[in-house]
Amino acid sequence: MPLSISAVHILVDDIDAALGFYRDTLGLTVRHQVASDGFRWVTLAPERQPDLAVVLSQTHAGRSQQDGDALAALLAKGELRPVHFRADDLDVTFERIASAPGAVVLEEPASRPWGVRDGAVRDPAGNLLRIEQA
Repeated sequence: MPLSISAVHILVDDIDAALGFYRDTLGLTVRHQVASDGFRWVTLAPERQPDLAVVLSQTHAGRSQQDGDALAALLAKGELRPVHFRADDLDVTFERIASAPGAVVLEEPASRPWGVRDGAVRDPAGNLLRIEQA
C-alpha cells in the first residue's frame, strides 16, 4: 500500500503577508482560498508537485482560544517545526528571499556535513524554512 504526503500545514499570523511570501517569493500557485467563522486559509501548490497542498492557516482557526493562544506564542518564538523545500537554484532563491518583505535569512546557503547544500530563512510569520539545492 504505497503512501504519499498530500498536505503540509503552515500556521501564520497574517494570511496576506504569508500569501505574498509563499506565492510571490517562493512561486507556489494558489489553488483555493476559503473563509469561515472569521478566519481564512489558503491552499497553494509547488509547480512540480501540484497534488501537494501547502495550507496556510491562522493559529486560532478551528481551535479554542487557549489552544490558538498557545500556538500563537510558539509561532512568535519561532518554535514550530521547520518546513523543508528544494530549489533548482538555491542562490537565486535566496536572493529573492533576502529582498522579500518580512523574510529573514538565518543561514546563507552552504554545504552541510550531512551531505546537502542548504540555507535557512524565517517567513514573515517567523516559521523556519530550510531550502536545499535540488
